[in-house]
Amino acid sequence: QVHLVESGGGLVQAGDSLKLSCGAAGRTVSSYPMGWFRKPPGKEREFVAVMSWSGANIYYAESVKGRFTISRDNAKSTVYLTMNSLKPEDTAVYYCAVQSAPFFFRRDYYTEQSYDYWGQGTQVTVSQ
Repeated sequence: QVHLVESGGGLVQAGDSLKLSCGAAGRTVSSYPMGWFRKPPGKEREFVAVMSWSGANIYYAESVKGRFTISRDNAKSTVYLTMNSLKPEDTAVYYCAVQSAPFFFRRDYYTEQSYDYWGQGTQVTVSQ
């Protein structure tokens, strides 16, 4: 079992930056892909970014490409999401997630079904 805890959310203005963190406990996650999703108000949860265990595979949603950066520190079992040039449409609850197949990068990395463990989410609100 993996327990994920996100932090770093908050209320910011458009154009500001935030860095989210997600720490994992219960099992080492250094060999698993880790990702970020978000759920905007009134919408379905959507894929944001994913990173493989080594960093060789990194993918972003088109809406955040060039503004968001995913990174990880395997020694700390932590994944990060650095968000720059935030827009009001980035307002959402942000979730981190972990897949459970070691050293295997799924092609359906952008789907919720490909992840087995989820955090409780952290709210990010971007005002005009």
